[in-house]
Amino acid sequence: MTEAVSESIHQSLISDFSEVRKATIELFRPLRVEDAVVQSDAFGSPANWHLAHVTWFFHKILEKYGSSQMLEDDAKKVGVSLSYLNSYYQRYGSILPKTERGKFPRPTVEQTLRYRSLIDTAVPAFLSQAITLTDEIRYDITLGIQHEMQHQELMIYDFQNYFQRFLDSEDNYKPVVARDPPIAQVNREKPTGTVRVPGGIYELGFSGTDFCYDNELPEHKVYLQPFKIDIAPVTNGDFIRFVEAGGYQDYKYWLSDGWDLAQEQQWKAPLYWEWKDDKWVKKDFRGLREIDLDEPVVNVSYYEADAYAHWAGKRLPTEPEWEKAASWNEEIQRKTLYPWGDQPPTVEHANLLESHIWRPARVGSYPKGKSHYGCHQMIGDAWEWTSSEYVLYPGFHSKFSEYTDKWAINQKVLRGGCFATPSMQIRNSYRNYFKPHERILFAGFRCVEDDPSRGLEE
Repeated sequence: MTEAVSESIHQSLISDFSEVRKATIELFRPLRVEDAVVQSDAFGSPANWHLAHVTWFFHKILEKYGSSQMLEDDAKKVGVSLSYLNSYYQRYGSILPKTERGKFPRPTVEQTLRYRSLIDTAVPAFLSQAITLTDEIRYDITLGIQHEMQHQELMIYDFQNYFQRFLDSEDNYKPVVARDPPIAQVNREKPTGTVRVPGGIYELGFSGTDFCYDNELPEHKVYLQPFKIDIAPVTNGDFIRFVEAGGYQDYKYWLSDGWDLAQEQQWKAPLYWEWKDDKWVKKDFRGLREIDLDEPVVNVSYYEADAYAHWAGKRLPTEPEWEKAASWNEEIQRKTLYPWGDQPPTVEHANLLESHIWRPARVGSYPKGKSHYGCHQMIGDAWEWTSSEYVLYPGFHSKFSEYTDKWAINQKVLRGGCFATPSMQIRNSYRNYFKPHERILFAGFRCVEDDPSRGLEE
């Protein structure tokens, strides 16, 4: 299926491409060259690698459409070895293991930036010269844009880990733009308690017309029992009560693998927390500071979230439960793309990357972003673990092989985005997935309870 190229289609894709490329460089700008080539841990990547890899991804898209031969030659001239940049795509041949990315000093930062400039010119030229845009071309270019946004967030995880682990408290990543969270809303009374969500048949998955990842499709029916879900995500203050009650020392709250890992790694609190001068402190993008009790907890693994839920006498929501609580509008009897409706996120709705807050905002800070059921901050601030395994939906069809399909094993689904997620990335149906032990992402959670009236729906 093809459609005639219109100027608006061209310009929209070219504009989105240009904006995402600029945003990546803005994130990179505060780094020294020495910072950009360090791999702080096996689960991360050097910032220089991120910059080059997302550029390589666009290179491979152009190659697919026969528009990359000159780029191959130009890349060699600037000293870029393309095999270094293949993350996990078996079809492209040689792959550099993730744990090895910090051991290679090439391409240099200068070479990477020159390589990026080649692609920055080549992609708009390709789009402008195309006579027709097939659905496949449009999807692939949009996927490249979305892929770069995902790496923007991954870079921020790596910045946090690198500056926390290796540099002293005075040396910190300093974003080009940084703002405080909303003041008026911060001082509101903290939302607490639960809200009841009715059971019944619910259609899980993406229901819009714009871009989504193939793993959000097809929309399909599931059956839910009624349940109660926390109005707000679990806060640092809530989690400290679990810590102080001995939650990390009592096996009965933990899944077996999680308990073994917590003992082996000597987990005592969320990642980056330290007990210092009789209080919990943490180094984040504000530097070393005391834990804010009213912020959503982040940097907890699935195991820690699940242990807390057991300690609290609750459980983590399933993926369909989370999506219905975020999406369903009883009044109009349909889903919406975002908790507040179909309007894309603004800085009044949610704390996302464009908010430039660089940390979770206190619960209750975004009353305009509440779901139709009254749940706060389901989009932004902190990713939320669900109890669901990452599997592909019935009837799944891959639109880009080796992207979302090959990872559907031994991972848990997260929903909602975080303060480092670009606003164009996120929607109620977006499915993130990580392994249950991972803590580097800005992930938290909220809990649910089974409704005593289940099975007695009106």
